Amino acid sequence: MRVKYFAGFGAIVLAAAISWALSTGTQAQDIQSIKIGWSISKTGPFAAGASVTTLPNYQVWVKDVNDAGGIMLKSIGKKVKIEVIEYDDRSNSEEMIKAVERLATQDKVDFILPPWSTGLNLAAAPVFDRLGYPQLAVTANSNRAVELSKRWPGLTFWLGLPSELVDGLVETLVKLRKDGKIGDKVAMASVSDQFGIEQSTAAREGLKKGGFNLVYDKSYPFGTQDMQPVLKDAMAASPDTFIAFSYPPDTLGITDTAKVLGFNPKVFFVGVGTAFPIYKGKFGDSAEGVMGIGGSNADLPGIKNYIQHHKTIIGREPDRWASPITYASLQVLQQAIERVGKIDRPAIIKEINTGSFDTIIGKVKLVDGQNKNTWAVGQWQGANFYGIAPVSKEGARAPIVPKPAWK
Repeated sequence: MRVKYFAGFGAIVLAAAISWALSTGTQAQDIQSIKIGWSISKTGPFAAGASVTTLPNYQVWVKDVNDAGGIMLKSIGKKVKIEVIEYDDRSNSEEMIKAVERLATQDKVDFILPPWSTGLNLAAAPVFDRLGYPQLAVTANSNRAVELSKRWPGLTFWLGLPSELVDGLVETLVKLRKDGKIGDKVAMASVSDQFGIEQSTAAREGLKKGGFNLVYDKSYPFGTQDMQPVLKDAMAASPDTFIAFSYPPDTLGITDTAKVLGFNPKVFFVGVGTAFPIYKGKFGDSAEGVMGIGGSNADLPGIKNYIQHHKTIIGREPDRWASPITYASLQVLQQAIERVGKIDRPAIIKEINTGSFDTIIGKVKLVDGQNKNTWAVGQWQGANFYGIAPVSKEGARAPIVPKPAWK
């Protein structure tokens, strides 16, 4: 009886194992798509940035992957196309968090792509971590990035720390002062949200170390439309250098107002949106010599091809900073999935953090969750927004200073 029992039990286990294997195999072979979702600002004040830097690159990448047959999953021996589920977070952190949770728990997507902006990405980070999804926070800047990536291993940062961006800016200004092209008087304005606070805090420290005299230092409320009070006060301080840590609408408004007032310091540096094609389109020849955050090397074959490819699909050119990095981050995600060979998010997170990847911006290998292949400062020179700092980076252009007069 005991023998029969064990024999019977063994047969049951064997039958169950065969049944499970067949069932699993059938399920695996039945995978028809990889579900990828995102919550993005299609309306509200963040829509201007998200509609240039983030959403178009999600769309281009999905099209590229699907046109190539999909993402290869070695576990089932075939390519699988991407299915997209998206929500509008309305530039609101509560709406974004609800959408991310819905994507994970109701839509049961395989991967979630990040929202736009520092604030929304930092708000999303604990939620992505709790749900077990990698978060490629391309448009987030925080001096706590290394600490946050250690706390939440799936969270990675791609544009450089605010301190690194400021280091590049201060490095540029120090050399210009040494060459006798500028003095030490700096005026600074910053939007009073997470991005502006992080950047301006780092800038104060960096400018002080660099021996600069901060003659004007004010923040303005998020959503400010009239920039005349800010610019008039900055202009009254007669700075050699003007710095604004601004969002796209502010960046355009500050530049417009500077032209109207005739405020043309030797260095004119504005924030997010400077690298956008709309900036060059709006200001034309007046964009020449304007500096801003980020940049790219448009002479790299990968970047050159990407710009044309993006224009062909979306109908307009990408920005020259975070757009190529956003696309590169998605190339990293795809390569990590294909190396793991299945939808195993913990393994994919590990691969993203430890692997080395070939992308349109060149080789990418994260260090402590940070992409180090970044530009700190760019400048409009002709038709492109070229990286000028750090000067040690391959392809760095010499800055045009003083900035030409407004046209």
